[in-house]
Amino acid sequence: MTPFGARLRELRRRRKITLSQMAAALDVSPAYLSALEHGKRGRPTWFMVQRIIAFFNVIWDEAEELQRLAEVSDPKITIDTAGLDPRATELANLLARHVGRLPPETLDRLMAEIRKSVKDEG
Repeated sequence: MTPFGARLRELRRRRKITLSQMAAALDVSPAYLSALEHGKRGRPTWFMVQRIIAFFNVIWDEAEELQRLAEVSDPKITIDTAGLDPRATELANLLARHVGRLPPETLDRLMAEIRKSVKDEG
């Protein structure tokens, strides 16, 4: 499941809206919405995110969060490490092989460390 898919499902369930009801309102198939929630579809388009925001009539902060989550929810990514430090290639490959086995607390710790490092660089 992607971060966007998890939030979509949470919003839908919190408001007691079925997948079929939401799909009909958005003029998409229930299968598409299910695949979006489960991360079996690529990142939703900007237009689809806007339709979902309008459907749920969310406040500004929550709308921005949905847009941010959509941007980081591509379930099939490619990392180009050409020309980088060899350790970058090793890290990318290591993560690709083992990310599915990392416990949530390790994922949180790694994300926090990377965010901190990137923020420190400017």
